[in-house]
Amino acid sequence: MRRFLCAIVLAGLLAGCSSTPPPAEKAAEAKTQPPKTELLTGRVAFQKLFVTARSWGPDAKPFRLESEAVKQASGADGKAGIWRGYFASPGKRALKPYIWSGLVGPDAPDRGVNPGTEDTFNPANTSTQPFDFAFLKSDSDTAFEVAQAHGGKKLIDADPQQPVKYMLVWNPSSNQLIWHVIYGSSESDAKLRVAVDASTGTFLKLEK
Repeated sequence: MRRFLCAIVLAGLLAGCSSTPPPAEKAAEAKTQPPKTELLTGRVAFQKLFVTARSWGPDAKPFRLESEAVKQASGADGKAGIWRGYFASPGKRALKPYIWSGLVGPDAPDRGVNPGTEDTFNPANTSTQPFDFAFLKSDSDTAFEVAQAHGGKKLIDADPQQPVKYMLVWNPSSNQLIWHVIYGSSESDAKLRVAVDASTGTFLKLEK
């Protein structure tokens, strides 16, 4: 009996000396861990932006989605750390942009979804013509693969940090929702532009 009691006491002492921190300490350690950069494809980021825009205007519809290529996230593989969505509310006769950021650092935008400045909406302006979210069936990662097969791979092979931007807009003349994959730091100095059907994921044309 004495040996049995000693074994129990010894087991208790060993458990008390265990290096595994209690749940409270684990939670504290998790809180002190710095946030990591989060990258999303366009469709996933768009869903987050769309939900927030609908809280501003229940009838809000998107007319443009675009990414931003930065040092932390060049845009390869169809993912970005910054996505901007532009929405129009006919009822409010107003436009409003929203930005999603998954970046960290002193110069990075606030993480999550944040609103921009509201502006006037003109339904007759073709450049701000809203589109139906249902047309967005093919994500930006698919658009990237298509663009890679039509000249993009050579640019990435030559420069692995080659910036890649994505722009999603409606083409009223062809009634198509189009991904524009842009290789370059900006649209004005693009080395390559590839248009991809955002509904089917098929190649449309080289734009430059």
